[in-house]
Amino acid sequence: MREGTPQLSSFKRTLAMLEAVVDDGGSSSVAEMARRLDIPVATAHRQIATLVAEDYLRPLGKGRHVAGSRLMKLAQRLDEKQLIANVAAPILHRLASKVSSTVQLGTLENEMVTYRIKTGQGASALFTKVGMQLEAYCSGMGKVLLAHLPDTDRDHYLAGGPFVPLTAKTITEPATLAKELTKVREQGFAIDDGEIADGLLCMAVPIRNAAQDVVAAISVSQAGNDRKRMADDALLTMLLQAASEIETEANSDADR
Repeated sequence: MREGTPQLSSFKRTLAMLEAVVDDGGSSSVAEMARRLDIPVATAHRQIATLVAEDYLRPLGKGRHVAGSRLMKLAQRLDEKQLIANVAAPILHRLASKVSSTVQLGTLENEMVTYRIKTGQGASALFTKVGMQLEAYCSGMGKVLLAHLPDTDRDHYLAGGPFVPLTAKTITEPATLAKELTKVREQGFAIDDGEIADGLLCMAVPIRNAAQDVVAAISVSQAGNDRKRMADDALLTMLLQAASEIETEANSDADR
């Protein structure tokens, strides 16, 4: 008896046809696609007809097809940042277990950090929530994301200061924040030492895509007075390892 849940071979063949048609870009007929995939022409016609009926494909005429509106809408929902979050989720769950702390992933939209993953010990007690947006200048992830903006975008952001202090440690002056972001970019990580909330210590590192653009950041949050909190050097090593795993898997998925 085989282990695992049985797979639907007919569904797998239909998915293979869908991928082949999208890659083909409407150049070939159904019969040509069938020969390419080594399947009966009648089977290919049934697969295509089903995909057209469900609006995953759109007919162009002369047996040729391209992606339909339903497939396009689905693709738009799965943007690069969300794809990275999907890949990162199991890796960050494992990291959270190892560090016994809250681990998060965030991205930058409209100069705000969007929280996409939150997991681990103490997650429910931390004020952040998946889907919420917070100012970028006062958090570890935010500083990582701001530090790797193009120069003109970063200068435009800094021109919007001074910034509102959330604690006595919040960096509010644009010139000071600019120096902090330069430091973050050079050293490859950021620290939020009670800048967004009193007593909260966060370390964050960047996540890069295949083009080496920073598209996300991950962080570990710990109570600054926790005697059991992990040393910075050990924490940074584990964060960088997790980031590398995410990048490797996400970028290999993008190449498939």
